[in-house]
Amino acid sequence: MKSVFALPLSLTVLAGSLLSAGAIAAPANDPATLAKIRDSAMKDDWAYERLADLTDLVGPRLSGSPGAAAAVEQVAAAMRKLGAKVTLQPVKVPHWVRGVETAELVDYNGRPAGITQKIVLTALGGSGATPAAGLTAPVLVVRSLDELKAKAAQVKGSIVLVDVAFDQELADRGHAGQAYGPGAGFRYIGPKVAAEMGAAAALVRSVGGANYRIPHTGVTGLTDAARIPAAAITTEDVLLLDRLLARGPVKMHLTLTPQNLPDADSFNVIADWPGTDKADEVVIVSGHLDSWDLATGANDDGTGVAGAMGVIETLKKLDLHPRRTIRVIAWMNEENGTRGGKAYFEANKDKLDKHFAAIESDSGGGRPFGFIGSVTPPMVKYFAPLKDALAPIGAGLFERRDIAGAADTGPLERAGVPVFEPMVDTSAYFNYHHTPADTLDKVSTLELKRHVAVMTSLSWFLANMEQPIGRTAHQDGEED
Repeated sequence: MKSVFALPLSLTVLAGSLLSAGAIAAPANDPATLAKIRDSAMKDDWAYERLADLTDLVGPRLSGSPGAAAAVEQVAAAMRKLGAKVTLQPVKVPHWVRGVETAELVDYNGRPAGITQKIVLTALGGSGATPAAGLTAPVLVVRSLDELKAKAAQVKGSIVLVDVAFDQELADRGHAGQAYGPGAGFRYIGPKVAAEMGAAAALVRSVGGANYRIPHTGVTGLTDAARIPAAAITTEDVLLLDRLLARGPVKMHLTLTPQNLPDADSFNVIADWPGTDKADEVVIVSGHLDSWDLATGANDDGTGVAGAMGVIETLKKLDLHPRRTIRVIAWMNEENGTRGGKAYFEANKDKLDKHFAAIESDSGGGRPFGFIGSVTPPMVKYFAPLKDALAPIGAGLFERRDIAGAADTGPLERAGVPVFEPMVDTSAYFNYHHTPADTLDKVSTLELKRHVAVMTSLSWFLANMEQPIGRTAHQDGEED
């Protein structure tokens, strides 16, 4: 965009009045505008208030539940109140309902007469059910899929426990995702393989830190072809089982009564803040609206949704209108199916050339240090003004990756759309992740303000960039 200072005085005055009216956008790299966005976000509690509405008034939001439906209406109403153009995109979602979940050790070497020991667990998403009275079977512990397959003769009829520890030291040193990945992978595939091998039930060690005997739920890869009872048990109870199994065989009585119901109707909430001269091009900024049913999903992913909503609120307050349309999306069903992200991709796969970039926030409400982006190496230098603008709040880092790897924007990224995420401190994130402890009190108001500042500044910058950002190298629907 040509600088207004190079225009004749009369045109300069006209351009200035249009800018103040929000009719045209300032350049992406305009330091004054970026500073206004940053400073305004850092003074505003609007996103935290919306997070409180979501967590305290709605509560848990597992897909297919009344909470998920109420959340759709609540977020849509808040976006309409800001003046955004709101669309509810239909999505068919899994409908799984938790039931009774209890376990106790009923036989082991050295057990005093009449003594049983309670095991703390929670059913995993997609779990099958035991008989109403439960089942009793020997416990078999394995620590890898290879070991599971090697013990095939012992698997049939057993309660198989897949024991993969979460590496908190790795998380403490800035690698929480890498600490989470191995356990989460086994949580997904382990019960499925155990079911196919004839196990009576499957247990996994909870994937997360802060071992206060709190179980962490999550999704499994179980299907109707082989759907056995499956649950996560606490680290403390895994260690107890290890010790008792060293003495001899152990039997457990397990009762899980979840229901896998027919798919339910739900929606992605899409809210557009229209662009000016490039309104047909889109920058997505997003978080997922659903949560697990154990708690209110404040970190996972209420902060992501509230932060994305705060982008439009900040821009409206400053009367800023970007060149490209900024599209806030509250995705439905990230937790146990990513149906929302898949539905959006299917509906827009012929319009990907109009998707300039996508931002997804799904790493909790820890301190943002900057942002991550799957841009090509030559593009990095263009983000220097944005880094400079965020540096005063300690969020000026930019980490380029070949692929960001977020969940709901994954199909877009694999098709070549550059994806960005806030770079967040996740060292304590997995302490609460998928547990009853993921509640509003765990979210810092200051960090959520920083979150909104990063998300809004990044959204504005991308929506006004002159340089074509290009497509990522990870294209043509290739899988990771």
